[in-house]
Amino acid sequence: MTRHVSMLLSDSKAARWTALILVSLTMMAAYFFVDMIAPLQTLMLKKYAWDPDIYGFFSGSEYMLNVLGFLIVSGIILDKMGIRFTGLTAATTMLIGGAVKYYGLTPYFNEGGFAYEFFSSFWTSMPASAKVASLGYAIFGIGVEMAGITVSKTIVKWFKGKELALAMGMEMATARLGASVAFFFSATIAGAGKITEDPLKSVWFGLALLAIGFLTFLVYVFMDVKLDKQAQASASDEPAEEFRISDLAKILTNRGFLLISLLCVLFYSGVFPFLKYAVNMMENKLDITGSTGGYIAGLLPVGTIFLTPLVGYFLDTRGKGATLMIFGAALLTIAHLTFALVPLTMGLAIASIVVLGVAFSLVPASMWPSVPKIVEDRYLGSAYALVFWIQNIGLMFFPWLIGVVLQAMNPGVAERIRNGEVGVFYDYTWPMLIFAGLGMTAIFLAFLLRREDRRKGYGLEQPNRK
Repeated sequence: MTRHVSMLLSDSKAARWTALILVSLTMMAAYFFVDMIAPLQTLMLKKYAWDPDIYGFFSGSEYMLNVLGFLIVSGIILDKMGIRFTGLTAATTMLIGGAVKYYGLTPYFNEGGFAYEFFSSFWTSMPASAKVASLGYAIFGIGVEMAGITVSKTIVKWFKGKELALAMGMEMATARLGASVAFFFSATIAGAGKITEDPLKSVWFGLALLAIGFLTFLVYVFMDVKLDKQAQASASDEPAEEFRISDLAKILTNRGFLLISLLCVLFYSGVFPFLKYAVNMMENKLDITGSTGGYIAGLLPVGTIFLTPLVGYFLDTRGKGATLMIFGAALLTIAHLTFALVPLTMGLAIASIVVLGVAFSLVPASMWPSVPKIVEDRYLGSAYALVFWIQNIGLMFFPWLIGVVLQAMNPGVAERIRNGEVGVFYDYTWPMLIFAGLGMTAIFLAFLLRREDRRKGYGLEQPNRK
């Protein structure tokens, strides 16, 4: 026997797009916090003595605890406890981690405040400020990745069979607006170039945005409660099959899932770690200020804000998801080879960033709506968590690797910059070649994924809208 209600809340276009806006604002705040230090790399070197390898370790620390298993736990929590509990837990964790990161950069801590002696007593080559900031960033990283998989499952819940790829594209665009604001304005907020310049100002602004993001998700919770009540009223009396821990093995033995996960880690490792160094790379290759470099790097997420929803609409109506992943990986490779091997001018730098932005629109917009086509709904949260976990391995490793390579290829440069010497620049050739190599490998995996789709009939090339 089946009970029936005339229409679910998710059937209302206004309601589902309102829900999307609320969760997207949470992610926009998170993305600002993720990238707000990237335009301040030179300032962090001068103020806190963060050499490239230290900065690289800090940049990768966001993903450290997730790689150690917290992200898998987050996915299980999502499938067991639901969207509301997991989302609020994620938003709270981001706030806690952000506060710890802020504390590690305060004058109070660095002048011998609470726990300074402890954090100075080990790993003496790493400043205490970097250790505490990295710890806070790692805690924040648990929250932001937990929020990411929660929002992905939320969008599937409200938009499956409707404008799924467009909705995911709009969410990604809104989130990246936060990244653009960070690249455009973080240096200005910090007062770069002034006597009063201080990275703490940007971190404090980021904390305020995280608090706002918590509140917007809290508002969404009330909509989610209403939708669940309606869904229960219209559901069959026969209970749905629940997620089991053993289902993780089914996910991990799915060849299509593994291919899309490996493609994900390669592609994202060619974008997010690059953005951690992009401003400094522009400073050194073009001899410009960090603020100007931030404006150039910020064009990458700005471009995706407009293009990603269009790609999502195309995927909903025309399909070709696997093919677009191939094109996106190829554009990623072209952009990084340009940065590595071609004498850079302002115009060429902007053009290459735009090309990279196009790639960053094509691949994620195609990839995330493809996951529900490959795995069952009942363990979709854990599937997203596993994709994010594999992705996080690369996002943790490559910022550190790039920092080590940059330091090794430029002996003594960091010390000369820290001492105030002018006209000293890093050579970024090898770091950019590493990023280009990731793109080349991603192209190969994207071809394998399209072949697997033809074999298994996942429908990656088919439209999302039914």
